Amino acid sequence: MAIDKSKMKCNSPRRAKSGNKKFVVKACKGGKEKIVRFGSKSMSIKKDQPKRKKSYCARSGGIKGKNDKFSANYWSRKKWSC
Repeated sequence: MAIDKSKMKCNSPRRAKSGNKKFVVKACKGGKEKIVRFGSKSMSIKKDQPKRKKSYCARSGGIKGKNDKFSANYWSRKKWSC
């Protein structure tokens, strides 16, 4: 099932209805739009556990795209509140 970008809000993640990722977001920046899918369907986010959150934020901080809205890493880090 294709995603209709015109019906999605900019920069507002939501659960993916189909595909192999857990979340989908229409990233908007500088007049451009892009659909970004992120998050593993088989894993749960346990950001309420401080040790896990600290570990994830440290691991993902070195990955390319942590400040780019068009990257999956940006949205994943935002979900984890890094």
